[in-house]
Amino acid sequence: MTTVLWFRRDLRLSDHPALVAAVDEARAAGGEVVALFVVDPALWRGSGTPRLAYLARSLRALDEALGGRLVVRRGDPRSVVPRVAQEAEASAVHVTAATEPYGRRRDAEVADALGRAGRPLVGTGSPYAVAPGRLRTRGGTPFQVFTPFRSAWLDHGWHTPAPRPRSVPWASLPSDGPPEEPSTDVRLPPAGEAAARHRWSEFLADDLARYRTERDRPDLDTTSSVSVHLKYGELHPRTLLADLAAAPSGDSVATYRSELAWREFHADVLWHHPDATRRSLRTVVGEDAWVDGAAEQQALDTWAAGRTGYPLVDAGMRQLRAVGWMHNRVRMVVASFLVKDLHVRWQRGADHFMAWLVDGDVPQNQLNWQWVAGTGRDASPYFRVFNPVSQGERFDPDGTYVRRWVPELRGIPGAAVHRPWELLDAPDDYPAPVVDHAAERRATLEAFEAHRRA
Repeated sequence: MTTVLWFRRDLRLSDHPALVAAVDEARAAGGEVVALFVVDPALWRGSGTPRLAYLARSLRALDEALGGRLVVRRGDPRSVVPRVAQEAEASAVHVTAATEPYGRRRDAEVADALGRAGRPLVGTGSPYAVAPGRLRTRGGTPFQVFTPFRSAWLDHGWHTPAPRPRSVPWASLPSDGPPEEPSTDVRLPPAGEAAARHRWSEFLADDLARYRTERDRPDLDTTSSVSVHLKYGELHPRTLLADLAAAPSGDSVATYRSELAWREFHADVLWHHPDATRRSLRTVVGEDAWVDGAAEQQALDTWAAGRTGYPLVDAGMRQLRAVGWMHNRVRMVVASFLVKDLHVRWQRGADHFMAWLVDGDVPQNQLNWQWVAGTGRDASPYFRVFNPVSQGERFDPDGTYVRRWVPELRGIPGAAVHRPWELLDAPDDYPAPVVDHAAERRATLEAFEAHRRA
């Protein structure tokens, strides 16, 4: 009897519990496994070009790993998946359980359609070490604060990585072939499970020991940069956690593990609050605090183009346009600048990030924006306003990161690059600051205080 393994955010063959379940069921009946990926128009239309280009490359890598047996079909999964299951005369369709709002709705409808034909949709595992929604406080309520969530997450633990099945009997079915890679100027990282494992191995060997002290330094390039691989499931966080457990213990291991816990916390928040993709979980200022219309668009365009006159902000926005990625410290700075210096709603910035980020992931992107905006669960207080100059001087002390991405400033040595307007020979082709940070910070705090009193 044949089974179907429906790949989604799990484009790998190692540490893949749903694959193990599909293979075990097929082997017990002397059957085969259909490896299926559905190009869903609803998700394809809503994804930025850099993500689509990377996905196309990752699917090609998966197809190669499967010996050309990946079955790609285009269309609505609610009709495509049952049709493929019928075509293969499959006993069941196996998946890694979806956790995001759209995926949960889609899977419920696919399960209903399959059930009418007597075929179950079998969910095994999730994209996370601990499935969202599983952990609760002692009172039985969802966690609102990260630190107790992390404690519960660590106490709960996770399974060891699932073994990779050997000699999988992959079935052959007609395929539309991996989607064509859309054209993009963004310089994409290598895609696929092998590339992901190589990058993670490099980080473990070269940079993990320094992670705690250097993770906030965008000039040093010592972070793991595996967020895109986690997004597409080319790596599972359980694999990373197992490798961390085997590494020499120390502050850097604990710090990196904590960053993975933040990722799982945001997924848990979205599980309980699916409308958090667009709705602020807390209201921190009145509607009159935000710019609208042409003023909003002008502010957004200036920020997106990296022409604010604040070097660290501009470097981050230009890095995003060039490579579809941005260092996490810089993400916080540019997000704070848009929301609290330019007074643009966080949703507009989140949309721009999702259009350009290769690692654009709904729970991480939306909830991190809410963290900066002070509107999410256990968020940074709204009255915390990142100073783009002092952040640059602290985390890019010699200006290396800024000079890498802002060519107009490459002639300015050292930390002076963070204050080009103070130079007698300031570059003519670099803009003056679009706003006075001190003045906009006061306006932000006044709006926050006015709402609090109201």
